[in-house]
Amino acid sequence: MASVTQKRLRRDNLAFAGTAGVSPVSRRARFEPAFRDDATGRVELSRYADGAVAPMHLMDGLPEEWVADRDAGGCPRALKPSIVAGFVRDGEFYTREQAACLLP
Repeated sequence: MASVTQKRLRRDNLAFAGTAGVSPVSRRARFEPAFRDDATGRVELSRYADGAVAPMHLMDGLPEEWVADRDAGGCPRALKPSIVAGFVRDGEFYTREQAACLLP
């Protein structure tokens, strides 16, 4: 499983463009950008570094133990391989693929 990086988030946005697999489309259906640790099942909403909920997938506000690599400025460059980007709606986590399949 490949680690989540900024490059991968951008690539996924292009791959799911126009579907509920991207934040602008999924928000219309009450999906919130989130991440899940497949090793533990823990889910966290995407957040800015200050802790405020973000409207898109950002790595800045995730738990420290999820970060595999940081740049010289301390910003996350990669998450550990068990972290998956997706969405939360009504308390349930959906991968990008699942969200894209749920909404035409």
